[in-house]
Amino acid sequence: MARASVPSGLERALAHLLRPFAKVEPVEVVTAAALALTVFLLLTAYYLLKTAREPLILLHGGAEVKQYAAAGQAVLLVGVVNAYSYVARRVGRQRLIATVYLFFVSNLVVFAILARANVVIGVPFFLWVGVFNMTAVSQFWSLAADVYTPEQGKRLFGILGIGSSVGALAGARFAKALAPLGPAWLMGVAACILLVCVGLFAWVGKREGSPGRKADEAHHEEPLVHDHVAGILARDKYLLLIAGLTLLLNWVRSNGDYLLDRTLLAALADAKSHGVDPSTFVTSFKAEYFGWVNITGVALQLFVVSRVMTRLGVRNALLVLPAVAFLEYGSYLVAPILSIFMVAKVGESSLEYSLQNTARQALFLVSSRVEKYVGKTVVDTVVVRAGDALTAVLVLAATRASMSPRAFATINLVLITLWILAVLAIGREHARREGEGDGRVAAEPLPS
Repeated sequence: MARASVPSGLERALAHLLRPFAKVEPVEVVTAAALALTVFLLLTAYYLLKTAREPLILLHGGAEVKQYAAAGQAVLLVGVVNAYSYVARRVGRQRLIATVYLFFVSNLVVFAILARANVVIGVPFFLWVGVFNMTAVSQFWSLAADVYTPEQGKRLFGILGIGSSVGALAGARFAKALAPLGPAWLMGVAACILLVCVGLFAWVGKREGSPGRKADEAHHEEPLVHDHVAGILARDKYLLLIAGLTLLLNWVRSNGDYLLDRTLLAALADAKSHGVDPSTFVTSFKAEYFGWVNITGVALQLFVVSRVMTRLGVRNALLVLPAVAFLEYGSYLVAPILSIFMVAKVGESSLEYSLQNTARQALFLVSSRVEKYVGKTVVDTVVVRAGDALTAVLVLAATRASMSPRAFATINLVLITLWILAVLAIGREHARREGEGDGRVAAEPLPS
């Protein structure tokens, strides 16, 4: 499907409207808007499912079962990644994405029927939502990295991030409105939204082709040819560095979440002596915290991310969050005060969901198709959950050793130092690959 070389008046107008947020050329605006709408709908569907899972797991298992199920996702994802890799060796890009999403839709139909029949599905559905979230979002960013060149990605990934951030906010409010209808209805609406996403994926893929494809790579509608997942990781330095970065990032974040909860409970002990209701104290704090994270994250995505990516580049953008986190946990060692730590944690979390996420996705703009679709799926699923699992192990050890909150802050400072070193190594490899960008070819149709 060939695109018009001369932009229409509507395209020029839309590009002008987006200029406060990112530099979008008129010929790029339609695809950028379609992808932003896709990720908006995807995050909306996820928050519907996230809302549906809570009563199913908590009322039929409890908080402890929920934690055990969260740990089990890491093991389950290993099998999921191998199954995904099997499919990727047999179909092209568009069929791969459609297969993944239609599989999830079929699962939701089954879950909705079971929920309506009052079958206990809390644990299976909780595990499934974790797999869906990571796999589906990873597929979106894989396609985005495939249909944009590195230069375009630096400018336009910020627009896609806006769709993601606003989708999360809208999804949470939509889920609250639909919650009285019950989990089955939330699942059904999410399934319909995912079908719309499948259509948008197909349209964007056909419209854009694969302009970032290297000259020695097969057409994007031909199956991926690759070894076993473990073999891909073992021989790919760039992918291993990204995996290391992702592991350290999630480990630091999970440690920080635990540290925030420890600090909150310590403040609660003092507040209780003044007659404060514990439930009200914790609920109010968490509501305020999450509210500021969402508001700050959206503001950063709207007005900061694209500018930083364009002017400073991917490597320098990746250094912003660890620098802020280092100051955050360093200040905690000096003043472990809840109000101060909350402000710092809001900065860390909002940067992670906006600038850090966008820059990390942009790393795959210079990667091969196998790295984009198979390697990236491994990193975004198994490696992310491995970071959470490491925190669980650390918390268990800390409980037995009676470690203080300051010890967790110190551990995070060490991990952040390793994180910065990983970013610097990735930056060198990323620069080398960008220098080889002239080996890419424009997408052409498959021969008939």
